[in-house]
Amino acid sequence: MTGVLEGIRVLDFGRYIAGPFCSALLGDMGADVIRIERPGGGEDRVVSPVTDDGISAGFFQLNRNKRSLTLNPTSKEGREIVKKLVATADVVVANLPPQSLFSMGLDLESLHAINPRVILTTGSAYGRGGPYSDRVGFDGIGQVMSGNTYMSGADEEHPGKSLFPYVDYGTATNCAMGTLAALMARERTGKGQMVEGSLLRTALTIANGCLIEEDMLELDRKPQGNRGYSSAPSDIFRAKDGFILAQVVSDTLFKRWTTLIGEPDWPADPRFKDDTVRGINSKIISDRMNKWCASYTCEEATTLLAEAKIPSGRVNSPRQALNDPHIQTMFIKQDYPTLKKPAQVVGPPTLLSDTPLEFRRRAPTVGEHTDEILLGLGYTQGGIAELRANNII
Repeated sequence: MTGVLEGIRVLDFGRYIAGPFCSALLGDMGADVIRIERPGGGEDRVVSPVTDDGISAGFFQLNRNKRSLTLNPTSKEGREIVKKLVATADVVVANLPPQSLFSMGLDLESLHAINPRVILTTGSAYGRGGPYSDRVGFDGIGQVMSGNTYMSGADEEHPGKSLFPYVDYGTATNCAMGTLAALMARERTGKGQMVEGSLLRTALTIANGCLIEEDMLELDRKPQGNRGYSSAPSDIFRAKDGFILAQVVSDTLFKRWTTLIGEPDWPADPRFKDDTVRGINSKIISDRMNKWCASYTCEEATTLLAEAKIPSGRVNSPRQALNDPHIQTMFIKQDYPTLKKPAQVVGPPTLLSDTPLEFRRRAPTVGEHTDEILLGLGYTQGGIAELRANNII
């Protein structure tokens, strides 16, 4: 069974998370992804290292299903190699500032001068059109500017940023979706186009419901920790041996929950008549749920809630997450020459029944496929040796 993008070539100039994960998703779908990084390796190889030679934890996830070519694309010889690659490519992924795209010959006009069918997938921190467009940024910029960090805090004096870069991953997913749409459009028009994502646009998309509510109702909500605003119980609760999360949304779930905890009269109480009012009185409801949870372990509480068909889950530490038997089914063990044991990499995030996304290739070592790729472009072994001697590759 071949992947849906079998025969599609992707050039990955991406950095850190958003660009590399976008191209990894395309690789999961069967595309031939060539990761292009400077001689010696890109900076995203060494963030949070887990090997003796300094390779980062995230690198194994973000660069599966890729081949590695080292290249100095700003040199004269390097730009010639880029041109040859672009002529063979369907997609160029480059989450780089506009000036960097231009200097490397990766702006849309330069790419289309070589190959009018190529698609440029790019991203930035702030997106085009506003006064901050030229600024640089990471995932946290989207988190704090969208309102999420403020609303996730314990109170106004203690904003709460997520340590997990959900804005980066969301932007990567959006860019991969846009790339698929551009490939479909090319089937009709014969021409490639630019796909643009931005961290701030992704973060605002996720926060949009809250922003619409504020615009319409001017509630000026304040942070209240883990408690929800528009339903209850929706909070994190202490059990005998840790914490669980439970989320009750709708009258149906609320009735199930009150039956479970022994408060059958609460659905008729005006304080709890619907989700909105329950959100206003959520502290009363959370206090009652904490009292119920105190009698059970996390396993017992989540089992009882599951039997009542109420969404819940244990608040896991990273070690507990790794040891969870259900979570274990979602990992693929990925080897690497300098890993002491295989890395537990989450497999493709989407499952297709007939054309499954697949893990085919571990993350590459620096320049592991340089010779292979250049030979495929028509370079000789002698020419490759000369490029290496001149630090072009």
